[in-house]
Amino acid sequence: MPYVRKFPTVSPDPGIDRQVLSDSEGLMVVSFSFAEGAVGTRHSHPHTQSTYVESGRFRFEIGEEAFEVGPGDSFVIPSNAEHGCRCLEAGRLIDTFTPRRDDFL
Repeated sequence: MPYVRKFPTVSPDPGIDRQVLSDSEGLMVVSFSFAEGAVGTRHSHPHTQSTYVESGRFRFEIGEEAFEVGPGDSFVIPSNAEHGCRCLEAGRLIDTFTPRRDDFL
C-alpha cells in the first residue's frame, strides 16, 4: 500500500484555504480553495509551479502579463517569477511545485 499522509487545511490569506495533497522531496501537490474576491498576494519563490484550474475563474498576473483562466485551464509559472491572482468566481486551483515547498509543511 502506498504511503499516505493527511495534511491540515490552513488559511494563508482571507478567503483562501490551502491543503497539501501529497509531497516528496522533489515534488508537491497543493489544493487552494478561493472565495470570490479573494486575492493571492503577489510573491515569488524558487520553485517551478504548474497550476490547474479545477473550478472557478481567476485573473492571474505573472510579471507584467495578466490573463484570465477558468475550469480546465493550466499554465506554468517559472522559478522566481513574481505572480499573484484574484478570484473572480469561487473555485479551486491545484498547484504542483518542484521541488517541494518546505514552507508549506
